[in-house]
Parts: sequence; structure tokens; C-alpha cells
Amino acid sequence: MAIFPIRTFGDPVLRAKAEPVDPIDERVRRLVEDMIETMYDAPGVGLAAPQIGVSKQVFVFDAGEGPKVVINPMLVETSGEWEFEEGCLSVPGYFWPIRRAAFARVTGWDEHGREVEYAGDELLGRVLQHEYDHLQGMLLLERLAPDVRKEALRHLRERTLGLGS
Repeated sequence: MAIFPIRTFGDPVLRAKAEPVDPIDERVRRLVEDMIETMYDAPGVGLAAPQIGVSKQVFVFDAGEGPKVVINPMLVETSGEWEFEEGCLSVPGYFWPIRRAAFARVTGWDEHGREVEYAGDELLGRVLQHEYDHLQGMLLLERLAPDVRKEALRHLRERTLGLGS
């Protein structure tokens, strides 16, 4: 197993829609193991393959019940609304209040090709939506209100260019 560096804001892989996985084979199982190890090392509660530079539809998460894997996920249901402080391993050191559905249901496959379904509200629902967004090429910045997004992008660009304090 290996720990990979996490790609951060500005890396184009984070803005590209990830490709479906086919077949689910030993290489994918190795990727999943590495992603879980990287997620825990970060530390984080979720990690999508693009965050380690792999543009494939795979994410892992642990919302308190041990590591879970979703390959080729489909976000099949959301409901309600919940605003909560949210951060991202690819935008380290920043947290913003983000409004998302309070409940989410995702289906897909695990690393052995078995169908899986995960559903939950609050933290689990948020993690499922956040990681699914990564596979669509979307960072949490796009979920911010326009004025907050503008200020966040200014700070991130300054930091990336070494202009910030």
C-alpha cells in the first residue's frame, strides 16, 4: 500500500469529470487500498480518486463505521436541506458554511464488484455528496454563495501565488 499526495486547488484533474471504472480488477482493488490509507493519513473522512490524480469514478469514506468504497457511483436520491461548515482535503485549511441536501443515497459497486448502497443524513449524507461532486469535477467552492466564492477564490489565488500573508 502507498500514501499519495493529495492534489489541491488549481490542479486540473480536480476540475475534470472522472471516467467510469471497467473492469473492477486487481489494479482497482490496489487503488482502493491506497486511497483508504491516504484518506486516513490526511486525515479525512472521504477521498475521491481525482484527489490523488486518478481520473476514475472511485471514492472511499469513513463516516464512523469503518472504510467504505463506492465505484461508479450514482447519486439516486437527495432530500431536505442542511447548512454546515465543510472543508476539503484539496482546499486545505479552509472551511465554509455549505448548504447541501440533508439526506443522500448513493448506489454503485465495491472493490469486489458487488452492488452497494449507502444512505444517510447529516455527516454521512454530506460526505456522499461531497465525494460524488469530486467525480463530477466539482470542488466545494462551487457550492458557495457567489460573494463568498469570489472572496475564497481571491484568497486561494493569493496563497497559490505566494502573495497571501
